[in-house]
Amino acid sequence: MTDAKTPRDLNAFIEGIPYARFLGISVDQKGNEITTVMKFDQKLIGNPMLPALHGGVIGAFLEMTAIIQLAYETGSAAIPKPIGITIDYLRSGKPVDTYARAHITKQGRRVATVQVEAWQEDRSKPIAATHGHFLLKTGEEAES
Repeated sequence: MTDAKTPRDLNAFIEGIPYARFLGISVDQKGNEITTVMKFDQKLIGNPMLPALHGGVIGAFLEMTAIIQLAYETGSAAIPKPIGITIDYLRSGKPVDTYARAHITKQGRRVATVQVEAWQEDRSKPIAATHGHFLLKTGEEAES
């Protein structure tokens, strides 16, 4: 377990998550501000007629953003487990790069609540948002 104040390479952290690699997620970190980026790839299209990103891809991107924010804030190498997630799909995801930011609204010893918002060209026009609860591993659990 790393100290929460120690800077960590979040891109190396997500390289260890195969689905995050498949989605093409990377992290743009400036100081303590974290923005996740999902580069557009044709394989992410769910509806080729529009074309629009697959809803599952958007949902997974939101979940990964929450996990990355929790990993950064807690400094834990253990991946938090989702307990419950609610996703609001607000607009169709266009075939362009997608960005997201997470905010931890409450963090206890075992459970954290996170809100995430994803957008594309204009941050004031989100395409999706999520509210989720995540189980955090304690020091003993993370080592086992």
